[in-house]
Amino acid sequence: MPTRRIFFNQLALDARIGILEHELRATQPLHIDAEFDVDIAQEVHDQNIQTVLDYRLLRHAIVDECTHAHVNLLETLSERVVARILREFPDVQQVKIRISKPLAFSDCAAVGIELQRSR
Repeated sequence: MPTRRIFFNQLALDARIGILEHELRATQPLHIDAEFDVDIAQEVHDQNIQTVLDYRLLRHAIVDECTHAHVNLLETLSERVVARILREFPDVQQVKIRISKPLAFSDCAAVGIELQRSR
């Protein structure tokens, strides 16, 4: 079946994540890159958003999952985001997500985790 890829580049948000003392006290910025391969189930009709997967819904799920509670590890957070996407969006056949902490180290642009899952 043909697919269409929806992607986000450097979705920026503040989250409560980490195990270090300063991470337990305050939010920190995260950058998220994500790709979603979606089944093309029907022809696109330009005047009807229902004929495509509305990427606003994907964005909301990512932001909500990353900001609703403190999480200790990026690995845990990435697993939770991917599980939610696969659970809530049956047309998504493959997810690839990269979550990074841009302020974790002063000697690199970011450190993070990348996870990919398929149905």
